[in-house]
Amino acid sequence: MEKIRTAVIGCGKVGGTHTLVYQTLPNTELSAVCDLDPDRAKAFAETYKAPFYTDAGKMIRENGIQVVSICTPHPLHADAICAAAEAGAHVICEKPLGSSLLDCDLAIQACEKAGVKLGVISQRRFYWPVVRMVEAIRAGKIGRPIIGVMQVMGWRSPEYYLMDPWRGKWKEEGGGVMVNQTPHQLDLLQWIMGDIEELFGYWDNFNHSSIEVEDTAVAILRFKSGAIGNIFVSNSQKPGLWGKVHIHGENGASVGTQVEGGSSFISGVTAKAEPAFNDIWTIPGEESLLETWKAEDARNTELHDPMTYFHQLQIADFVDAVIQNRKPAVDGYDGRKTVELFTAVYRSQRDRLPVRFPLEPEDRDDFDGRLSYRPFSRR
Repeated sequence: MEKIRTAVIGCGKVGGTHTLVYQTLPNTELSAVCDLDPDRAKAFAETYKAPFYTDAGKMIRENGIQVVSICTPHPLHADAICAAAEAGAHVICEKPLGSSLLDCDLAIQACEKAGVKLGVISQRRFYWPVVRMVEAIRAGKIGRPIIGVMQVMGWRSPEYYLMDPWRGKWKEEGGGVMVNQTPHQLDLLQWIMGDIEELFGYWDNFNHSSIEVEDTAVAILRFKSGAIGNIFVSNSQKPGLWGKVHIHGENGASVGTQVEGGSSFISGVTAKAEPAFNDIWTIPGEESLLETWKAEDARNTELHDPMTYFHQLQIADFVDAVIQNRKPAVDGYDGRKTVELFTAVYRSQRDRLPVRFPLEPEDRDDFDGRLSYRPFSRR
């Protein structure tokens, strides 16, 4: 079997995760790596035994790269995606797709013009308890979903923001808890509940005075289905409590998953993460299954490292989508929806108004209100 030639752009922590996946999958091989910093690219290449480049287009053309992972800081995603697409490679990008809607649209358009596929990492869709929850909802076991609640109460220390020079800055990171720590959970909520009609939200920085970006955000949502929802995300609960997605149905039954215990793990840093598990399940006749499932998922977590295994599942799906010429599990339009959601929260606070969907990019310089707000931690 001829293997798919792959490469990684962005030789940081999560880039290492993608690299290990490409070296593990039976139908892929890591052919090259790329980073704007030549010293970092060289060190990374020595670790993973691959040639290194600082020019993505040159790397792709010289090595016949078919699939490339984008693992750069968020504001650099669009440029890297466009360069890869123009060179003819299919692209799977780390979350979020971009730090702005304009970046998302540029990336999507570049891939469509080049005729290549675009995927966005959202590996929590593949978590066993999440799959179990979604299958129950799709089977109609809770009736029509009427309430969706997503809550992430985590913590990020000052040391976390010193790990990389881009962390905690608007221009280099693009945003805070919504942009970096919780795009996965934002994705899960709207994947399950469907498209959003209207949102009203607030955000702030409460106890991280050394950084620019938000550490907390809250929003109320009305979905196009008529259902309602609530989002609360924060990096301000030391040492981190949980991340949960709960869905309540019209027949009175509820299902849910604790996606994280404590704070979300950090790719390439966290040594061990708590297993995700179904923490609410009131479907008649199935209530007693919670403990059985929890034990089963804990055993599976011992067998499969959650820091890499679910990335492997999603990247394997993307590679198969390239081979079979089908839509990947999470494509560019799915990724744009997450950016649209956190953009709506920024704009809602800026304008003190509910925001109607869909959203379009803005031709103004306040970065959806991010740059002009004075946070609580500095008052």
